[in-house]
Amino acid sequence: MISSLRGVVSHVGLSSAVIDVHGLGMLVQATPQTLAALRTGSEAFIHTAMIVREDSMTLYGFTDADQREVFEILLGVSGVGPRIALAVLAVHTPEAIRVAASTGDDKAFSKVSGIGPKGARRIVLELADKLVPHGTADTPAAPRWQEQVLAAMTGLGWSEKDATAAIEDTAAEHPDVAAAGNVGEILKLTLRRLGTDGARASSRRKAG
Repeated sequence: MISSLRGVVSHVGLSSAVIDVHGLGMLVQATPQTLAALRTGSEAFIHTAMIVREDSMTLYGFTDADQREVFEILLGVSGVGPRIALAVLAVHTPEAIRVAASTGDDKAFSKVSGIGPKGARRIVLELADKLVPHGTADTPAAPRWQEQVLAAMTGLGWSEKDATAAIEDTAAEHPDVAAAGNVGEILKLTLRRLGTDGARASSRRKAG
């Protein structure tokens, strides 16, 4: 089994990348976050998991071993295949997934495209004893763009709670935009999701 790759990135697409390992181009499926860290022409090292089926062999790439571990555990849940497992990691960090599983937060999983309420509950039930949080000390800090968007929205009059929830929903629906960290675009999409714009939010703040 191929557990890691080191080579020169020859192509980065929307859902996959090609890494040249001694002249052999290896196609790797990955999350937008992982792909965003790759640069064409630069050397890269990624952890991988290989899924072998009757008619195919597919490599999935991850920035660290923890992501790969959570991916493989997710595959053990009935009804969860590689595509869904990767989608979960595109929306949530490994630690967030561990916390959601251990606390029974099925709503965290229902935010992922392709997972309905029943599927989310099944995931929580089957992962309850398999994923344990590493602890708050190991919890990744919020991305810089998230802090900036949150500051902008609270400045426009939204409560921190409402703004945070809306930003998380936007990131779940637009993982590619979140991975790029485009503050202006994420803010626009989040305000649109709330059915308003900056001017109306500002008026709301003044009225309060």
